[in-house]
Amino acid sequence: MSKLHGKRIVIAKPGLDGHDVGAKIISLTLRDAGADVIYTGLRKTPDYIARVAIDEGADALGLSILSGSHNALVAATMDALRRLGGTDIKVFLGGTIPAEDHQGLKDLGIAAIYTAEMKLNDVVSSLAEKLG
Repeated sequence: MSKLHGKRIVIAKPGLDGHDVGAKIISLTLRDAGADVIYTGLRKTPDYIARVAIDEGADALGLSILSGSHNALVAATMDALRRLGGTDIKVFLGGTIPAEDHQGLKDLGIAAIYTAEMKLNDVVSSLAEKLG
């Protein structure tokens, strides 16, 4: 059985960032690891992303952010998930996230942060562990 078999994962690009190669690569990688992946596409609002994750019954939500606005976008997405009843969804973050911001993002509820330097197999293993 694949590491993520039966898990539903939404991948989203919040904000105005138009670079989605990383989001597409992680979507395909998670799919190949057995997950059911839903990619929301570019330039989605935190409320839209939270609603999709809840409506799709997601086990996890991955946010891909390269614009430098990760602190504000993560806070808004986590707030939307709380307001809409999605607190059981594990949220992970990928992109250009400076190390000095990691703890603050985790304090907001981010379960894991993955950067471009990480190997895809390590990301899959980490997610499989976090999603049980």
